[in-house]
Amino acid sequence: MSPLLLAIIFVLVGLVLLIWSADRFVFGASSVARSAGISPMIIGLTIVAMGSSAPEMLVSASAAWQGMLDTSVGNALGSNITNILLVIGVAALLKPIAVSSTTLKREYPLLLACLLLGYYFISDSDLTRTEGVILLVAFIGFLALLVYWGKNAKTDDPLIAEINNDAAEHEPVSLVRALVWVGVGLILLLASSQLLVHGAVTIARYAGLSDLVIGLTIIAVGTSLPELAASVIAILKGEDDLALGNIIGSNIFNILAVLGLGAVIGPGTLDPMAGSRDSYVMIGATVVMLLMSLRLGKVQRINRIEGVLLLCGFIAYQYMLFTSPTL
Repeated sequence: MSPLLLAIIFVLVGLVLLIWSADRFVFGASSVARSAGISPMIIGLTIVAMGSSAPEMLVSASAAWQGMLDTSVGNALGSNITNILLVIGVAALLKPIAVSSTTLKREYPLLLACLLLGYYFISDSDLTRTEGVILLVAFIGFLALLVYWGKNAKTDDPLIAEINNDAAEHEPVSLVRALVWVGVGLILLLASSQLLVHGAVTIARYAGLSDLVIGLTIIAVGTSLPELAASVIAILKGEDDLALGNIIGSNIFNILAVLGLGAVIGPGTLDPMAGSRDSYVMIGATVVMLLMSLRLGKVQRINRIEGVLLLCGFIAYQYMLFTSPTL
């Protein structure tokens, strides 16, 4: 079997295991939290949201550990771009996304602040361990803020009803079984992330792609599949705020936790394009999404035409990456 074919198999198997293990990890962690009497709102805002970003976290950490900081950073930036242009684009194409949750709107300025902080740290083409620690401390602070919001959310917030409905669909399991799933999910997350990075790097080397582009394309799209699945399911169930909330929470986690982990594990110099081209695309896509969902004086929703525009933006960005002479 040729090395390239073996690498393709590694990527496919790694992706399947990564998505399945992330789902099992979230299932186990959520069940443990429910056993401890934690409210579904807090579980939804923290554990479930963090679980959807678990593939990015583990893959980023694995890449940084192997000395591929560009791939780690590319994964964080690329996942954010993919979440907005591809995931929100597909979801809006299926059904216009209405935005009505007060809790969700509170996260908008935080999202922009996190993006600007991440941009500031990578704009000099260098990511230090100290900057990584700052991002991880901010991540812990953000989790604490989510818990506070979850405890003090208004009872008429539609996001509460959507999270409660989603939680009610899961059958209760014993604490022992939940802990087993947490352990199995975590172990497989670690193993599958290693498999995915190894396979993606081998394929990219054959294609002549840079470490940064590997993270921005193959790995970013692959690790964003859980967000795509979760958002599409939520939209089809009429849980618009939950669908958009998954993306906003995931994007904040990607900057604070994914970027932070990479910097702490393997700090170093970066491809200058990360701090210019790709950061600009990420920030620009985020601003466009916010403007679409918060239009003043009109119905606050992302419609199908805007969904098509987002998808066109994703295709154009991928084309630019693969045709750029600086690969």
